[in-house]
Amino acid sequence: MTQRPALTPQLGRTRVMAILRSADASGLPAVARALASGGVTCLEVTLTTAGALDALARIRAELGPDVAVGAGTVITGDQARDALAAGAEFLVAPVVDTEVVRGAADRGVPCYPGAWTPTEVSQAWRAGAAAVKLFPATTGGPAHLRQLRAPLPHIPLLAVGGVGIDEARDYLDAGARAVGIGSPLLRGANQAPTSQALGALTTRARTLLDAVGTTARAGEATA
Repeated sequence: MTQRPALTPQLGRTRVMAILRSADASGLPAVARALASGGVTCLEVTLTTAGALDALARIRAELGPDVAVGAGTVITGDQARDALAAGAEFLVAPVVDTEVVRGAADRGVPCYPGAWTPTEVSQAWRAGAAAVKLFPATTGGPAHLRQLRAPLPHIPLLAVGGVGIDEARDYLDAGARAVGIGSPLLRGANQAPTSQALGALTTRARTLLDAVGTTARAGEATA
């Protein structure tokens, strides 16, 4: 039986995953540097972004081992293999594809598939997910996450999809292991990475970590 990969350490420490999505990837390395400067060190580069894998490899090379960089919107086995070949340290998906989840687990790579119902959450966990992404989180809000946690307390959940900086703590209080935040955090810095926009992004990253709490930043326990 394949051993379940552990939660990405940077995600466990900060309880935040930043989602980097753009029309093209040219500005993402600068965005990644700004986020890392603010303390957000778990970064997802979505494959819906043109040039995503090249950007992922560049970000990893520039930021080094203190920052975890993974691939998002991975929905096929071929995409998973390409992402891992490019150096992705974890995989994120909007759906449960057991080929993707098991393939990552077989290579010791954490995978965070998206699920909504108790059945989907359980299926993702049985396939070897390191944690399961509740997606889209805001459709049911923290109350839905809390309801899922009641019968499935052993499965760590990530709240992703429409979560903003002001709502992050609510999801953690409801039982989420971490939150994933994209556009509410980036606020256009991915499209126009000017020095002013990047400086504001670093400030928002620090604000987000403050919102999830200093205890979470120090790292309590991994899932």
